[in-house]
Amino acid sequence: MTEEAPKRSMLQRMIGAARLEVDVFEDVEHDTTATGQAAAVVAIVAVCAAIGASGMGTGGVIGSLLAAFIGWLVWSWLTYFIGTRWLEGTADWGEMLRTIGFAQSPGVLYVLGVVPVVGSLVKLAVWLWMLVAVIIAIRQALDFTTGKAIVTAGIGWMAYAAIGFITALLFGVPLALLSG
Repeated sequence: MTEEAPKRSMLQRMIGAARLEVDVFEDVEHDTTATGQAAAVVAIVAVCAAIGASGMGTGGVIGSLLAAFIGWLVWSWLTYFIGTRWLEGTADWGEMLRTIGFAQSPGVLYVLGVVPVVGSLVKLAVWLWMLVAVIIAIRQALDFTTGKAIVTAGIGWMAYAAIGFITALLFGVPLALLSG
């Protein structure tokens, strides 16, 4: 009889996901109760990005949150669809929601976007960090190669970016926020 590992807190999972720890993505993939935590991560990152963009009004904050949630849902669904239908991965939509949600954990550092001079560099570095985390999340959730995960993430990201752009136009979110 094997002993089950103790359940990690949301904060521990966020830190592990930001550290790109594969076992954290496996953990949230299989924990069906972690979908709410993944949604909370998405919300926290959206708020941090809104703060990092500074100068946003109420409409911008609401638009930022809407774009984050709609983008997360669509990116997760597209990733699920592409990965399982076209690239023969094995996962369900909930697994994609949880892993991609936690992969956004490095985005809390978007709040540093307000720092003069280095803010834009920090946001670019965080965006790249999150992309790597999403690729790992996809690879683990769909149980396939890193190459297939990169293709899946790229196609899904294009849709995610398009949703962010459209939401920015509709709600007056500064386009600078879309990069982080």
